[in-house]
Amino acid sequence: MTRLSGNERTIVVTALRHAAPYVRMYKNKIFVLKAGGEAFASEAATRSLVEQIAIFNQVGFKVVLVHGGGPQSTALAERLGDKPEFVDGRRVTDQAALDVATMVLNGQINSRILAACRAFDVPAVGISGIDAGLVNAVKRPPVKSSSGKSVDYGFVGDIVSINSSVLKTQLDNGLVPIVSSLSADNNGTMLNINADTVAAAIACELGAEKLILATGAPGIMESLDNPRSLISYIDRAGLDKLRKEGRLTDGMLPKVAAIESALAGGVPRVHVISYSVPESLLLEVFTNEGTGTLVVDNIQELSPQEQTN
Repeated sequence: MTRLSGNERTIVVTALRHAAPYVRMYKNKIFVLKAGGEAFASEAATRSLVEQIAIFNQVGFKVVLVHGGGPQSTALAERLGDKPEFVDGRRVTDQAALDVATMVLNGQINSRILAACRAFDVPAVGISGIDAGLVNAVKRPPVKSSSGKSVDYGFVGDIVSINSSVLKTQLDNGLVPIVSSLSADNNGTMLNINADTVAAAIACELGAEKLILATGAPGIMESLDNPRSLISYIDRAGLDKLRKEGRLTDGMLPKVAAIESALAGGVPRVHVISYSVPESLLLEVFTNEGTGTLVVDNIQELSPQEQTN
């Protein structure tokens, strides 16, 4: 064991004392974390995120990780000679794209996360929305895009219900579910669902204390051209204002929809953080300042301490 200097010991003790109130506050509470495929682009990035989840698990927080796989799916599709199509930030999924999503989500990424969990003694279980009817969905009918055109998203699902007992059983037994966002309808047709949407629905059904979206951006920005325009906290009315002003890009629109759905479904706090900021997950939960954007139903719900950051 490495011997610490006096200054290092002071830092460690101070950090533990600072973290203790948050541990007491959130012990046995449920956090739903969604991370996009970018967060698992390398073994190092995967291990960094999983190590933080391991700390949550070790101090008694109940964590469900929902993962996407967009970049990996796009890369594989292009290697196979297909060109992915997106409308309003959502992927159009034909049969070829569905095959790719199945290989990437349930194979490559889920397995990579589970392997990293082994390294940190996290008792993780990999599942998809198909398993035990976790996510009950129907094929999305053609819808109008923001441009007014009719769009058929193909094998994309809309969530009908979440069988939360599947996850509760695992959480009650000390396990960490690692969930891919594939589902199926009652006829056995496989469907691809936006991972943000799945995470929000799961958070609502589990009565989660927090929904945390780990993204490539530092949080929600007032202007993408200004890295200093990070919004520390915002509510649903503020999000609606940003959308009407055209400040939300295509990629952020599904996330904002998921955030609004989670808040409407009773999740009290939604956090948007960057997976690339060192220890961003720990900093967001164990400090009042955080690193990203905190979203609530109404700004008035925030404590005075939260509103000073």
